[in-house]
Amino acid sequence: MEQAAPIRSIAIIGGGTAGWMCAAAITKSFGSKIAVTLVESDEIGTIGVGEATVPHLSAFNRLLGIDEAEFVRETQGSFKLGIQFNDWGRIGDSYIHGFGTIGRDLGLMPFHQYWLKARAAGKARDIGAYSLNTLAAPQDRFMASPVDAPPNSPLADIAYAYHFDAGLYARYLRGRAERQGARRVEGKVVSVAQNGETGFVDHVTLESGEKVAADLFLDCTGFRALLIGQALGVGFEDWTQWLPCDRAVAVPCEKVGPPTPYTRSTARKAGWQWRIPLQHRTGNGHVYSSGFISDDEASAILLENLDGRPLADPRTLRFTTGVRDKLWHRNVVAIGLAGGFIEPLESTAIYLIQAGINRLMALFPDAGFAQPLQDAYNEQSRFEYERIRDFIILHYHATERDDSPFWDHVRTMEIPASLQAYIDLFRANGQFFRNGTEMFGLTSWVQVMIGQGIVPRAHHPAVEWVADSDALAFVDHIGKVIEANVGLMPAHDAFLQRCCAAPAMAK
Repeated sequence: MEQAAPIRSIAIIGGGTAGWMCAAAITKSFGSKIAVTLVESDEIGTIGVGEATVPHLSAFNRLLGIDEAEFVRETQGSFKLGIQFNDWGRIGDSYIHGFGTIGRDLGLMPFHQYWLKARAAGKARDIGAYSLNTLAAPQDRFMASPVDAPPNSPLADIAYAYHFDAGLYARYLRGRAERQGARRVEGKVVSVAQNGETGFVDHVTLESGEKVAADLFLDCTGFRALLIGQALGVGFEDWTQWLPCDRAVAVPCEKVGPPTPYTRSTARKAGWQWRIPLQHRTGNGHVYSSGFISDDEASAILLENLDGRPLADPRTLRFTTGVRDKLWHRNVVAIGLAGGFIEPLESTAIYLIQAGINRLMALFPDAGFAQPLQDAYNEQSRFEYERIRDFIILHYHATERDDSPFWDHVRTMEIPASLQAYIDLFRANGQFFRNGTEMFGLTSWVQVMIGQGIVPRAHHPAVEWVADSDALAFVDHIGKVIEANVGLMPAHDAFLQRCCAAPAMAK
């Protein structure tokens, strides 16, 4: 069988975080072997609310050879140990979904199984007391793992993510991508030409009349989905039945104190409000369902609950949660919002861009665009979106709130069978099986389920193989070790000032 010709050119349609992440990764990986052109228009704004991330981004930055301190400085960033959820299970409740691990496993059993035993005996603190991240975050403590930390120390493998200005991150990546050979073309796309026989995209035409042709096209045009949706007609599956929030109003405000090392999510009567602390300002937004609250009331709630003076007028965004039927069709791959959208409750937007790029690299085609590669890409993408969807639904559905029509709706709605199976399994005796390569693992599911009132009826029977006194002593010891190590961590702001303080922003 004759080998098809290699891909020689890639056109990335759309800039922003998605477009420049693609350009930076591809030029870093392929160098001059593939010509990379990115088309964007300064007149078309980007969404720009994805300012909080998950720990996976550090691996992407390392792939690009990015120095972490430089990256944090250039993006006015701060560090993130997890997300604090306020008023989700009940009004007045608060818990933190921290990255990293809970306690330390003993034998074949994860730590939370021993914690369940100790809790039943009245000998355990809140489960957050056994996680370094969860305990350190509200104390505003942070550090990266020191190179000389003992391998078994909780400080040896501190998991963290970032808060940053998404616009500055895109600009930072653009500089790297252009130095690595990417070519930027300014202009709006006015038409998309397809091959009459194959249906493949042949070229796009800009307002200037310039035509940009390529072997492979990456659709980074956001919700417009100019190539994958408008040109190729790939459908979109709407998940509003489970995730009814369809709008967000965003506004930055002055910072009133040192940035906290965690994102805050506070439930409101028809959605929730985010707070993302950067070095130069605080990002805020209110995600809500337009079926339960008006735009004006949503904006008023946001403005009433800011830390400091707003720095701009509130900006309203409209969206539909869901995913494309295919993220790769013919010679077009949708990356970012063009392929799907899951509301920013667990900061997954930039992760899904990164995952799409990684998956494309792993399944990179030649000019034959073999169908099995496309099928594998679409199957894996679909699985990942669905598992993240279920994790987000869990936050809404696992609640006792009955103080508004919105919370009555999400508390009583029918949920996907895949999520119900996870809940039923965990409720029985605290078990959770991570299915394949899904993003959120045991630590995440345990913290959110317990944090919002789903506490197992029993622990795993294998825990009974450990003597009661030994199991209780183990849980107590872990709590003391975690507490002692948190005490060794510096203040988050002190760490920032010492390692990666950003220059003052121009007025």
